[in-house]
Amino acid sequence: MEERFIPTLMQCYFIAFGVMIGGSMIGSIGAFATGEAPFTHMSRIAKSLKIWAIVAAIGGTFDAITNFERSINEGSTIDMVKQIIVIITAMGGAQTAFLIIEWLIQEEIK
Repeated sequence: MEERFIPTLMQCYFIAFGVMIGGSMIGSIGAFATGEAPFTHMSRIAKSLKIWAIVAAIGGTFDAITNFERSINEGSTIDMVKQIIVIITAMGGAQTAFLIIEWLIQEEIK
């Protein structure tokens, strides 16, 4: 983590948020173009896109694993705590977008 910590948290949050909102809406346009229900597809896409939004926000899974390994080997627990906070922030961005999509389509996503 060479960047500053707070801007990194904000970027992770909004990257996960943007992937969820953008992916769901653009995917629903494809469903509309094929004559299917766009809101139903938007809910399905949002449900399956959540984990990928988190992975995209943290920069890939191998980056996170490498940071964990480095912090354990070097005995630097602060880097491990920072990486966990970054992952939780990305999860928060994805969950916020998920709730907005749920609110937008007015049905509960199961």
